[in-house]
Amino acid sequence: MSKSKPLLSSTLGKKLIMSLTGIFLCLFLVVHLIGNLQLFKDDAGYAFNTYAHFMTNFTPIKIVSILLYLTFVLHAVYALVITRKNKAARPIGYNQSSGNANSKWNSRNMGVLGTIILIFLVTHMQNFWWKYHNDQVPYVQYEKNLDTQEVTSQALSSDEFTNYLVTYKTAENGDAIEVIKSQDLYQQVEYAFENIGLVLLYVIAMAALSFHLIHGFQSAFQTLGFKHRRYIGTIRFLGIWVFGVIIPIAFAAIPVYIYLVR
Repeated sequence: MSKSKPLLSSTLGKKLIMSLTGIFLCLFLVVHLIGNLQLFKDDAGYAFNTYAHFMTNFTPIKIVSILLYLTFVLHAVYALVITRKNKAARPIGYNQSSGNANSKWNSRNMGVLGTIILIFLVTHMQNFWWKYHNDQVPYVQYEKNLDTQEVTSQALSSDEFTNYLVTYKTAENGDAIEVIKSQDLYQQVEYAFENIGLVLLYVIAMAALSFHLIHGFQSAFQTLGFKHRRYIGTIRFLGIWVFGVIIPIAFAAIPVYIYLVR
């Protein structure tokens, strides 16, 4: 009888799970960023609130969201397991050895970077996801002229809002008007980022995410066997410039912009 470990419980298996969950989370970052960029639009939050409602109510997206939450948990748990195992396997004085001294700073501190990101995620979920799903954000009504695309808005009280509702009416000049009653996550975001402490946390977390992704993105594909020179250049470019620089800067720019401009 073979005494070899099952793949998923072996070191390689754990690294494969880390790689696959990490790549899935990278794809999520792209989608999430596209939605969050709607916050830059000067439309009183119409586009962002429409996006938020779609992402939380469209059934296929809700199913993917459950998979996303499980992926976060798996990635964090396996990261902790691998980090603790690596530390336990190091001999005394390993930090002074040439191998560790010559390795990249972010590769040696993935646990620290991951902890900063985890703290950020808990704060982020509490401020936005939890409040949005538990009806703790303001309410708004939009009227969009479907001919001119002009959008006007007005705040609603809790008594005036029952649920997300889209209706249509005709203006006096004959233009078609779309009327939407919605939870105002946009206003909640603006309120949250009046807090300079929260803005600084987001900037620090995005810096940690940058270092985490620069190492993690390339490491994930290396674990999956993409080591050929045909792919390594593209993977390195995506890992450093797209996921390590552009995406974190874009996310960090949102709270900074809202704090300074709005």
